[in-house]
Amino acid sequence: MRTIKAQHRAQSAPIADLVTYRALPTNAVQHLDPFLFLNHHGPQVYRPHNRGLPFGPHPHRGFETVTFILEGDIMHQDTGGHQSIIGPGGIQWMTAGRGLIHAEVSSPEFKRTGGPLEILQLWVNLPAKDKMVEPRYIGLQEPEIPHVALDEGRVTVHAVSGEWAGTAGAVTPLADIQLATIDFRQGGQLHLPIPAERTVFFYVIRGRLRVNGQETEARRLVEFNYDGDELQVEALDDAVLLLGHALPFQEPILAHGPFVMNTEQEIREAYQDYQAGKFGTWEE
Repeated sequence: MRTIKAQHRAQSAPIADLVTYRALPTNAVQHLDPFLFLNHHGPQVYRPHNRGLPFGPHPHRGFETVTFILEGDIMHQDTGGHQSIIGPGGIQWMTAGRGLIHAEVSSPEFKRTGGPLEILQLWVNLPAKDKMVEPRYIGLQEPEIPHVALDEGRVTVHAVSGEWAGTAGAVTPLADIQLATIDFRQGGQLHLPIPAERTVFFYVIRGRLRVNGQETEARRLVEFNYDGDELQVEALDDAVLLLGHALPFQEPILAHGPFVMNTEQEIREAYQDYQAGKFGTWEE
């Protein structure tokens, strides 16, 4: 079994009236190559006639955003011409590539009625060879994501990308990034082989788990060493886990605001291209 290097508590980082916990980066861990960033929004309940999510138009280049909607919804729009409203259990996978502008706000219906909201956004790096690819966007509702029932139904894997227990995920990413959300009923067990050279991304969204002999709980990011090829997970409560794994790119990472590149010159070029309108023109 892999040994655990550390457990990192997500840090409170509210954005306006949006409850937010930053799991990555923190003072303790900058990134888990190629996983760059994770914000956990909520859980909270919005009143009727609310302002919704505060993420108006903003640019990105050089990485991908993967958004998991547990409760509530997100209305997406970008300068690539993509639009969608994704509800509970759905995901959004946006490849920023060479650059685009997008907005992630709440639907008019959610702003009118309110209700529970819980959303996670993960940033995944792109390898240097793919940083300037054409942007793309995939928005999927919950029924479009394959799920796999394990341990007599006590564990349900929602296969977002890669392969899970022989089932292909809904998204085929540019790099070999495997991602899933996993629902556990108390007592459920998951035994998963992951080659030792791959980075494991293990974030507990809800509940308590025991992984490779150590207990962990909600809003904990578990960092593993590269010294074993098996994860053994047991649910101490009903729980929800965000689990991923990938080969590290082992390339320089230079992040500045909404851009993630390999060199300072590439960051300067990103700002110049954005200001020159090369990310597209925003239209309401």
